[in-house]
Amino acid sequence: MRAIVASFRFLTRIPMPGPETRVEDLAWAVGWFPLVGAVVGLGTSAAFFFAMRLWPAPVAAVLAIAFGLLLTGGFHEDGLTDATDGLGGGWTRERILEIMKDSRIGAYGSMALWATLTLRWACLVALDRKALWLLPLAMAWGRWSVCLILRMLPSISQGLAKEVHKDLKWGAFALATFLLVVANAIAWHFGVRTIGRIGLSAIGITLLWVLYLRHRLGGHSGDTLGAGNQLAEAAALLAMLAR
Repeated sequence: MRAIVASFRFLTRIPMPGPETRVEDLAWAVGWFPLVGAVVGLGTSAAFFFAMRLWPAPVAAVLAIAFGLLLTGGFHEDGLTDATDGLGGGWTRERILEIMKDSRIGAYGSMALWATLTLRWACLVALDRKALWLLPLAMAWGRWSVCLILRMLPSISQGLAKEVHKDLKWGAFALATFLLVVANAIAWHFGVRTIGRIGLSAIGITLLWVLYLRHRLGGHSGDTLGAGNQLAEAAALLAMLAR
C-alpha cells in the first residue's frame, strides 16, 4: 500500500492520504506506474468526454489535455523538454547533463513540447469517444516504458532516479508488466483489436531510445525516463490510429 501511494505521489499531483513516503518506497512504486498512467489517462479522457457536451472536439481536447497536465504537474513533459535540450545542444555527456539541470526551456525543448502536445491533441480529436479506453491504454504503455528503461540501463544521475534504480527489483518490473497485461485485456474487451501493433510500437520506440541513450550517455537520468515515457505514449497513440 505504501508503494501504491508513493507511485501516485511521485508521478502526479493527486492528494494521497497515508504516511509520509520514504525513498525506499519508490523502488516498489515503479511496479504501479502503469496503474498511475491508466488513471491519468482515464481522467484526461473523461474530461474530454464531458467537455464535448459543451464545446466542439478540438476545444474539448485542449481543455482535457490541460486537465491532464494539472493531474501530473507536467512531470514527464518537463523531463522531455530537459532531455531534448540537453541531447540537442550538448556534445559531451558532461555538457548534456549540465544543460538538463538548467530549469530554463531552450529551442529544442520548446519544439519537442509543442510536437508532443499537438500530437496528443490531434489523437484525442481523432479517437473521439474511443479515447475513454484507448488513452488510458496509451498512458499505461508510456509509464511501463519507464520500468523497461530502468531495467536495461544504469543510472548516471544523482537524483531520485538513481535511488529508485539502486533498489529496483525484478518483482516490481513483473508487477508493472502484469498490470499492463490487465490494461490490454480490458482494451481487448472493449473491442480494441490492434493490441499487438500498439505493443510492438511502444516497445520498439522504447528499445530504440535505450540504444540511443546507451550510445550518447551510457545510461539514463530522470529526464530521459520522462522523455522515454512520452515517446512510448506517442507511439502507442499513433499505432492506434494507423491505417
